[in-house]
Amino acid sequence: MPKNKFYITTPIYYVNDVPHIGHAYTTIAADAVARYKRLQGYEVFFLTGTDEHGQKVQQAAKNLNVSPQEHVDKLHQRFKELWVRFNVSNTDFIRTTEERHKELVRNILQELHAKDEIYQDSYEGWYCTPCERFWTEKDLTEGNCPECRRKVEKIKEYNYFFRMSKHQQWLVDKIKNDPHFILPTSRRNEVLGFLENPLGDLCISRPKSRLPWGIPLPFDEEYVTYVWFDALINYISIHGSLEDIKSSGFWPADHNLVGKDILTTHAVYWSTMLKAIGLEPPKNIFAHGWWTVNGQKMSKSLHNVVEPNNLVDLFGVDVIRYFLLREVPFGMDGDFSHKALIGRLNSDLANNLGNLLNRTVNMMKKFFDGVIPTPGAEGPEDAPLTEKAGEVIADVDKLYNELAFNKILQKIWELVDTTNQYIDKTGPWHLVKTEEGKERLKTVMYNSAESLRVLGVLLYPFMPQSMESLMNQLGVETSIAEQGMNSIKSWGGLKPGSQTQKAKQLFPRIEDKQADKILAEVSAPKEDKKEDGSQITIEDFMKVELRTGKVLEAEKVKKSKKLIQLKVDIGTETRQVLAGIAESYEPEDMVGRTVIIVANLKPAKLMGIESQGMVLAANNDGKILLAGFDEEPGQGIQVR
Repeated sequence: MPKNKFYITTPIYYVNDVPHIGHAYTTIAADAVARYKRLQGYEVFFLTGTDEHGQKVQQAAKNLNVSPQEHVDKLHQRFKELWVRFNVSNTDFIRTTEERHKELVRNILQELHAKDEIYQDSYEGWYCTPCERFWTEKDLTEGNCPECRRKVEKIKEYNYFFRMSKHQQWLVDKIKNDPHFILPTSRRNEVLGFLENPLGDLCISRPKSRLPWGIPLPFDEEYVTYVWFDALINYISIHGSLEDIKSSGFWPADHNLVGKDILTTHAVYWSTMLKAIGLEPPKNIFAHGWWTVNGQKMSKSLHNVVEPNNLVDLFGVDVIRYFLLREVPFGMDGDFSHKALIGRLNSDLANNLGNLLNRTVNMMKKFFDGVIPTPGAEGPEDAPLTEKAGEVIADVDKLYNELAFNKILQKIWELVDTTNQYIDKTGPWHLVKTEEGKERLKTVMYNSAESLRVLGVLLYPFMPQSMESLMNQLGVETSIAEQGMNSIKSWGGLKPGSQTQKAKQLFPRIEDKQADKILAEVSAPKEDKKEDGSQITIEDFMKVELRTGKVLEAEKVKKSKKLIQLKVDIGTETRQVLAGIAESYEPEDMVGRTVIIVANLKPAKLMGIESQGMVLAANNDGKILLAGFDEEPGQGIQVR
């Protein structure tokens, strides 16, 4: 029987942006939904990627004296590597410079031009280079761009236009008749307000003489495609031709997640483009809010941009995933603070969920040698626990349809609290004192562990690594992905006789002194220090990307005594690296070994072979010793 299909997308992120907490927020939210739908048995397609054309990319590349393609080839890796680190389970990663994308963009342009949906006309308006948009006189704010508040320049030129205004009434009717099309409701009302004014046609080209970095128009090679008309097509180009899209079963997308700043381009530009193409718009466009930091907008000048990798270093991946989706309702603006994050970690994760797991596993060890017992005598406390589990499972399913992540987690924590209360009410430490009590104890401990298994499945979309660890401690050998939602629809899926493992803290508590130190470090003003020429700054060091990689293949380089050619998996790709280690290591000893490589070193040729990185090692009186770890890390982990 074929699976039902489900398709969710993030926006594609502009490569000239440094990945920040806002990017991570959208992507983690999409990942949670994708993981949940897979647990339900859906065939899920989860797409993210990077937007790589446009004037800002061209200018940045020019400043660096590299080609735009070289520039974006390097920058898109930052996003790929961050999603690996955040355990994001995307199905594919689209780049707008890929041929599979460019081909469909050209085909759609050609088709719309043939249908007279695209025409050429002269245009005079105020152009904002950073936003890459034209504005009319009435749009300007005190003579500046209404979005970025920067200076604009007046430009008059011939361009090509998409007849967007032709589809205005259709779009208004669509939004009014489908309350789920644009969410939350406040954003839906914003779009309807925008559409109360006449909708102009969309300028979809830029003269190649001014902007050569883009996809050329198939019907006029003197022009390239406007970056937004190009970028939005990524959501369908990933599936192939228009015929492939229609037959794939993945269109229209179930959820197109975007930030509120790009809602208009998606709700208006993208929807009317799809109407002209002959495709339905997404079932839902959901615009979430922005994150501020301690009440202030994130800004490089204020030194308050929250860098996701630093957060993971301090608190761990799953803590950040939980915090971002628990702290504020998805759709509203949120204020990020390290103090609030530490509070959530200590109260929700360490004291509540973590303590429930520790006490259950420790009591299982104490009373039953760590073996899950067969339930014995029933008691009046059992029914409220099992009923609460059923209620939570049903409510969580409904809340996923609303993308109400914080409500989902609040509801799951009702089961955490109920389970803790169940243990307190039944008092296992008293039951063990009598023979009758021991029979009741079997049921209490089984139910406590079974409730934790249910919690593990429910929380897996939010904290996948931690919940797999929870299952291991309970002695559950089947992965959560294999268990699925069906495994918790009825109580009693935990197998009696399973051997629990030694209790380990999933979420170590951050004590006051450690918290004070962290808060002092993240709030300390950034001071410029005098350089003596012998030291580098942390910014200099951070430019060097050190990554872990697993050696897949190794062979000696012919005619070289020192070089070994390695194929190294760094998580997001496989690199070819030449290492001068042949006098200390045999190729067969290298296969399967984890090494540290400089991942952003400019490729160089040695003995006529390109090396795409450098392996870290020490030279101890002529003997080469590779840098390594006490424990085996995964691939692509950043080394600091």
